[in-house]
Amino acid sequence: MEKPLVTRIRSGLTPWAREAYRQYLRVVFGMDIGRGAKISLSAHLDKTNPRGVHIGEYTSVAFDAAILTHDFVNRKHVDVHIGKNCLIGARSIIYPGVSVGDHCIVSTAAVVMKDVPPNCIVAGNPGRVVETGVQTGPLGIRVYPAAVAAAPPSLGK
Repeated sequence: MEKPLVTRIRSGLTPWAREAYRQYLRVVFGMDIGRGAKISLSAHLDKTNPRGVHIGEYTSVAFDAAILTHDFVNRKHVDVHIGKNCLIGARSIIYPGVSVGDHCIVSTAAVVMKDVPPNCIVAGNPGRVVETGVQTGPLGIRVYPAAVAAAPPSLGK
């Protein structure tokens, strides 16, 4: 069965709209956003210090996530670096001066206040590393090694 016309039009226009938004953030605000990055239209990227936002290639920033580069109370403007192939979950907050390593997953509603090493999952408030040795592909989608993918998941462990 063929998909409805509206669905096909939307699916065809979405990649163009995302790329146009990425270019808008790069050109107008001077943010450093890597090729292939997906930034939700409702994500909050700090425009007080826009040149302090550095997002790697093929990273995904979900809806309502906040990436802050300034602290008004302490009068500091510092850079935030997010690595390649990361996923910043919905409604998570990345504080000023934080570096998130390559291939990381920041879970939904996590509050990241300290640097995050590469290849890990961060969750909670304050954000804590809950798993290390994680491999992710483009847009932070988790990739399992072939041996692990072939084995059935263990329940209750």
